Amino acid sequence: MLENLLHNKARVVVLALSMFGLVLIRAFEEVLFYDPFLAFFKSDFKNSTLPIFEAVPLFLGLIFRFSLNTIFSLAILYCFFKQKQMLWFAGKLYVLALLVLLLAFFAIVFLFESPNYMVLFYVRRFLIQPMLLMLFVPAFYLQYRSN
Repeated sequence: MLENLLHNKARVVVLALSMFGLVLIRAFEEVLFYDPFLAFFKSDFKNSTLPIFEAVPLFLGLIFRFSLNTIFSLAILYCFFKQKQMLWFAGKLYVLALLVLLLAFFAIVFLFESPNYMVLFYVRRFLIQPMLLMLFVPAFYLQYRSN
C-alpha cells in the first residue's frame, strides 16, 4: 500500500491540493464572492423577504464560484479514476448543471412573487458547494468497477 502511494505521488499531491482548494473556497466565501444570500440563509430566512441584490455581480459570482468548484472537482475525479473519457463526461454534466441551476435560481428569484425559500436554498446550495462531486464519485466508481 505504501509503495503504491509513493508510486503515485503526483496524484496524491494534486488530490490534496484540490481538496484544500475546495476548503479555501468555503473558508473565504464572504471575501471572494458577492452573495447577499449568504447572510440571508444564515438568518431566520423563513419569515424574511429576499435581500436586495445586484443581479449581474451575483450571476458572475455564482458562475465564478461554480467554475472554481468544478475545476477542483474535475481534478479530484481525474486523480481517482485517471480516465479522460470520464472527465469529459463529467465536464459536460457540470456545464449542463450550471445552465439548469442558474436558470432555476434566477427563475425562482425573479419570476415568483413569494418564492419557496427552501427550493431557492437547495438550488443555490448546488451552485455554491461541490455537491455534484459527492454524487459523481460513487456513480463513477460503480461505472469504473463494472468495466
